[in-house]
Amino acid sequence: MKQARTILLNKGVCSDNDLAACQLRDYLYEKNVFLVNVMSSPGAGKTSTLLSLISELKKDLRVGVMEADIDSDVDANKILNEMDVKVVQLHTGGMCHLDADMTKQGLDELGIDDLDIVFLENVGNLVCPAEFDTGANMSITILSVPEGDDKPLKYPLIYETCNLVIISKIDAAPYFSFSLDKVTSNIKMRNQNATIIPISNVTKVGIKELKDYFVSSRIDWRINYARTK
Repeated sequence: MKQARTILLNKGVCSDNDLAACQLRDYLYEKNVFLVNVMSSPGAGKTSTLLSLISELKKDLRVGVMEADIDSDVDANKILNEMDVKVVQLHTGGMCHLDADMTKQGLDELGIDDLDIVFLENVGNLVCPAEFDTGANMSITILSVPEGDDKPLKYPLIYETCNLVIISKIDAAPYFSFSLDKVTSNIKMRNQNATIIPISNVTKVGIKELKDYFVSSRIDWRINYARTK
């Protein structure tokens, strides 16, 4: 009996994407642009957090934003009109994530010669975005208080692959069964090295700390990346 050949498509796709991601990081180093991949579930506060953060960061750095959505340009226009920074909207055509090639296309369209830091707001999804390397220099996850402190137990990969976890909507904690100690323990269970910063986009608690984190992370990235070359 003949046996059909089995081709592991996912392995091939991932290998190609990993190579493209490495090439993109080399390109970003040459351009001196720090790229941050922002992930979360829908409604966790990605855009609101970027608005709060950019208002502080733009005092010191030239900021750009790529907004990825299956459709619409609501978030891109909001950032453009409120922050007056360079923004481009990326439509994924139904895909629930971005890969390195899509990210590079977005950067080319955005134009990064006059930028210091770019935020890529990935598609709202806790599964697919974590599976594909976008070529970013840093990946962060936003977890909002209303989602619950057990999210890291249910969606491990997105927490395992991020450098920073932002706990958003901390001002709403009194109205939900949410424990900062418990969520911290659950995050550390998945990723011992993750930095955790609680914030409120209403009261602005934690925003200055968040801004300082990205300023110092950009400097550290240049130093550490140079050591690997």
